[in-house]
Amino acid sequence: MAKKSDRIVYPTSDGEWANKRIGASKAGSLHDTQKGAELAAREMMEGVGGELTIVGRDHKIRSKDTIAPGNDPNPPKDREH
Repeated sequence: MAKKSDRIVYPTSDGEWANKRIGASKAGSLHDTQKGAELAAREMMEGVGGELTIVGRDHKIRSKDTIAPGNDPNPPKDREH
């Protein structure tokens, strides 16, 4: 279940990258690069925590990361982050 603080980074039809809170009607910020949108999302989640999902240009999930102080009940075994 998505928390209020969970965010998603995804490409827009204009070629920009959106940083949006899950359930929000519009993006919190737009960026020229995916990295810029990701950094903004991480900054917005600082101190609140939650799940950050990054979607690629192919509309497939590239990455998911639990931002502290989030509570991941099933922490990943990989070393992506």
